[in-house]
Amino acid sequence: MNEAAAARRDGAVTGFAPVVGEGARVLVLGSMPGVASLRQVQYYAHPRNAFWPLAARIFGFDPGLDYDARLRALQVNGVALWDVLQACERPGSLDADIRGDTLVPNDFQAFLNLHPSIVRLCFNGAKAAAMFRRHVLPTLAAPNLALFELPSTSPAHAAASFDQKLAAWEPALTPLPA
Repeated sequence: MNEAAAARRDGAVTGFAPVVGEGARVLVLGSMPGVASLRQVQYYAHPRNAFWPLAARIFGFDPGLDYDARLRALQVNGVALWDVLQACERPGSLDADIRGDTLVPNDFQAFLNLHPSIVRLCFNGAKAAAMFRRHVLPTLAAPNLALFELPSTSPAHAAASFDQKLAAWEPALTPLPA
């Protein structure tokens, strides 16, 4: 059994490193990778997650590209990926099941210091936005960031259609001038 599988069994979850290219302007933040993503060690790996189809439509790439090519397509368009949390305990994939007393946020001050071109944070769902506002934002020194709370791309968030999600995500991810 690999380490990730062992971690999932007891509910302890550790996130991924950020995916960020030179000059990134937009940072998309989820809460914590779900079970399918942890298994595949890929952001938004669940086959019904709308993130990659949305990004592909917005930036004009094939959503069927291999994972590395999709990451490059985001980077070319100034978009980085990460999660609000570095670690937590959560049985399963639902954000609602994250144990509040186990949250370990990522070090955003250090990250933003290394990537000063990032000016926009796009939260993939309300839980990611709420955790950031509560556990990270108060610790940031003079944050000058535009914050966008977007509908979750998770298949668990079926209240919004793909077209509704696209209408919200497209202006938020649209490339910004450098």
